[in-house]
Amino acid sequence: MSAAHRIFLVLCLLALPAFAMRAQSAEPAPAQVPAPVAAQGPASPAAGAAPGAPVGWETLRPDQQQLLERFHGQWGQLPPARQQALARGADRWLGMDPAAREQARERFRTWREMPEDQRALVRRRYEQFRSLSPEEQAEVREKFRAFSRLPPERRRELRRRWQQASPEQRQEMRERLRQWRDEHPRRARPGRN
Repeated sequence: MSAAHRIFLVLCLLALPAFAMRAQSAEPAPAQVPAPVAAQGPASPAAGAAPGAPVGWETLRPDQQQLLERFHGQWGQLPPARQQALARGADRWLGMDPAAREQARERFRTWREMPEDQRALVRRRYEQFRSLSPEEQAEVREKFRAFSRLPPERRRELRRRWQQASPEQRQEMRERLRQWRDEHPRRARPGRN
């Protein structure tokens, strides 16, 4: 993958909140689930379930059943993959501290309020990201972290310049970046291999 393509993907990922990319998953909607009791008992039955194997309602732990109560009446009709995803999602939710739960609720609210065309764009970009090799994904994540460390005003300025640029100007930016990278090879970073 070319450097320009990687930069484009980074900018795409930065254009919309990264959290929204996970909202496509089948886990329960955090804003719609009751505040659960502390996780208890053994690991989720979905953790050891064979792919495609149904998860019986009675095999869920009591804390999972409380969290997934709204699915109780239809649990047997849900596809096994959906049952497993819900059980895993319940485990993730139950493992979050209150601050992480509130952050998840806020992110879900933002996702719900996003126009459908924007959600479709986020889904496409997420699939593009998932199609990258693990090394490329790691590079995109690192670039996102580096961008996130910039002062807010600098991030806003970069976003504004990118959004206002014409396709030709964006291509020129990519070329300049590629040229700069060629002239300034990556230096070894402390703590990195």
